[in-house]
Amino acid sequence: MILLDLKDSRPIYEQVVEKMQELMMLGILEEDGQMPSVRSLAMELSINPNTIQRAYGELERRGYIYSVKGRGSFVGSIHKLREARKQELSKKIGGLAKEARTIGMNRGDFVEMAAREYDQNGKTTSAGGLKAGQAAGSGPGGLSRPQPTPPQAQKAAPDPMQGEGDGGGLEQKGGPGAFGWIQKENPWGGRCMAAEPKEAEEGRRND
Repeated sequence: MILLDLKDSRPIYEQVVEKMQELMMLGILEEDGQMPSVRSLAMELSINPNTIQRAYGELERRGYIYSVKGRGSFVGSIHKLREARKQELSKKIGGLAKEARTIGMNRGDFVEMAAREYDQNGKTTSAGGLKAGQAAGSGPGGLSRPQPTPPQAQKAAPDPMQGEGDGGGLEQKGGPGAFGWIQKENPWGGRCMAAEPKEAEEGRRND
């Protein structure tokens, strides 16, 4: 499952753009495949549809998706996306290489460190990442916002006034202290607690 990070300082639409690109490169969103509708994705993420529309507009501006009037948005050239990301990566590596030279790291150590991090990240991805063809979440496009545990899924605390059998609930009428509680046979099987006026209880004891 891919989640939006609400603590991220970047705008939400930028996160959506990045996550959509990841889904495309992983093969979960296939080339020329239909994108999730703006409305359905906004409902899944519990965010404003205008935010999704802005993210789709940015993806289309970069040439990663295209629109068909009356049908929606579709995944564009994934090759173009990969090449663009490679260029971005090349710039980052250039900056890291410059920093390595500044701190006196030789080429061999720099390459070894990069190879070690590459292999380690690959192990992490294969262990817990997403593969092509796998579902990326319960919602359209595999994007999901963290959801609270529904109240019905939480284990309810036992009610001390609830009977053991089906239909063994208690109903008390009258003011406080007017009734005592006794065990009775439940007509549906088992035993339950029932309210009985204290006068009746005291009279039974006297008998």
